[in-house]
Amino acid sequence: MGQINFGKLAIKPSKPFAFGKLSKAWFCGLPGNPVSAVLTFYQLAQPLLAKLAGQSGWNLLPSITARALTPLKKTPGRLDFQRGVFGSNAQGELEVSTTSHQGSHVFSSYNQGNCFIVLERERGSVAVGERVKIKPFNALLRS
Repeated sequence: MGQINFGKLAIKPSKPFAFGKLSKAWFCGLPGNPVSAVLTFYQLAQPLLAKLAGQSGWNLLPSITARALTPLKKTPGRLDFQRGVFGSNAQGELEVSTTSHQGSHVFSSYNQGNCFIVLERERGSVAVGERVKIKPFNALLRS
């Protein structure tokens, strides 16, 4: 009936995600856990829909660097998108903290957050004071 172009990603949280084509229609199969579903829609399906709609100048907000205010737990091997809250301190430096529990079933992490903390595939846990990349939420995820 169709084909799946890919179905496994080295991204956390994201499993299972499917992308393919049914007859003449493209499809994205989102995971069942709410955090995984929102993340994969936000990072993968939203850019695809914009491209298919002809929005050539559309992009997600760019990554910026911030100092971690809280330790971040991570095992190397997958690109990890943790939910966080960023802001600036009295000196104007960007800082970020986690929204606490990062389980793929904890949807409140989006309500409490304003960004993704993007931890590279090969990176392990992050100590307080280390620099991390963050991606501010666009209008789709802002309340």
